Amino acid sequence: MEDLSLSTSVDVDKGFAIAFVVLLILFLIMVIFRCAKLVRSPYEASSIITEVSLN
Repeated sequence: MEDLSLSTSVDVDKGFAIAFVVLLILFLIMVIFRCAKLVRSPYEASSIITEVSLN
């Protein structure tokens, strides 16, 4: 007899690997959009540069 619970169980390692890949893809998409925004308008996207007042 074969153990049916073993064949129908979820592979935990495969689930972690898929979740890691999905999170990595989402992170890369966010970085791509951030870089595209920085290339399109570098002075608006950068929060490091502050305006110097002449007063």
